[in-house]
Amino acid sequence: MLVNMNDVLYDAKKGKYAVGLFNAVNLELARGIIAAAEQTGSPVIMGTAEVLFPYGPLEEVSYYLLPMAKKAKVPVVIHLDHGLKKETCLKALELGFTSIMYDCSTDSYDDNVKKVKEMADIAHSFGATIEGELGHVGDNEGSAEGSSHLADPSKFFTDPKMAKDYVQKTGVDALAIAVGNAHGAYKLPPKLDFERIRTIAKTVDVPLVLHGGSGLTDNDFKQAIKEGISKVNIFTDINVAAVKAEFSRFTDMNKGIIDLIPAAVEAIKQESMKKMELFGSVGKGGVMPKADTDAIVRRVVEEVLRTMGK
Repeated sequence: MLVNMNDVLYDAKKGKYAVGLFNAVNLELARGIIAAAEQTGSPVIMGTAEVLFPYGPLEEVSYYLLPMAKKAKVPVVIHLDHGLKKETCLKALELGFTSIMYDCSTDSYDDNVKKVKEMADIAHSFGATIEGELGHVGDNEGSAEGSSHLADPSKFFTDPKMAKDYVQKTGVDALAIAVGNAHGAYKLPPKLDFERIRTIAKTVDVPLVLHGGSGLTDNDFKQAIKEGISKVNIFTDINVAAVKAEFSRFTDMNKGIIDLIPAAVEAIKQESMKKMELFGSVGKGGVMPKADTDAIVRRVVEEVLRTMGK
């Protein structure tokens, strides 16, 4: 079912788990992500980012994302991540995206507030939700966002007091924060500022978002979610998993793309399921995971057979 972020993130915030955002720039990615969500009974956020348009143009991506979300057995948010231009955000809303992120984090504070407030009013008029970013989440070398190494990333960390003011003035539904995280694959282990996450979570009322999730350790995720993260963005891990699976099938040149597609979809599904289990969102989509459903069916059949035996 197609929903917006408020439909899934406030439950996550209350329940101390997180919902994953998985970018899907082609049909294989989308199929794997939806299959994972349905098998685990997990709510999911699926979408794309402006920097990924060269690989999957926004309008073309909408042709499969929205119908798949509407048909899904679990809540699915279709989200534009890191919309960099007003026009891009408006286009996503017009296409039917139920959530957008307007990233003005590199602007001055006042401009960030002004631009995001305007876009928040527009998004809400569409019945959509909006995510803003305060502080600046940097980019690891080779990330989809590009490379913008910061000599001292802590200078760009989110300030808790500013976060409260920002949320109140903009009306955003979720807030992406900078706490030592970065986009893309980490060359060195990141050092997340868990105390900062905890402080911001106590300071603002909206769910918090962790960008740059791929490459963090399981303990990083668990601790970040425990301290107040309700949404985690993932792309690199599922992107790499798909390629590894395709390479394993490409043993000679007598192969076609149809020999590779099933492997990619399955790899994306398995990697997405791992993240959903790690984030604690399994079974939180109002649909019981398939394994649990099968267990109940077996118990019912056993009870019927036992009764018949009497």
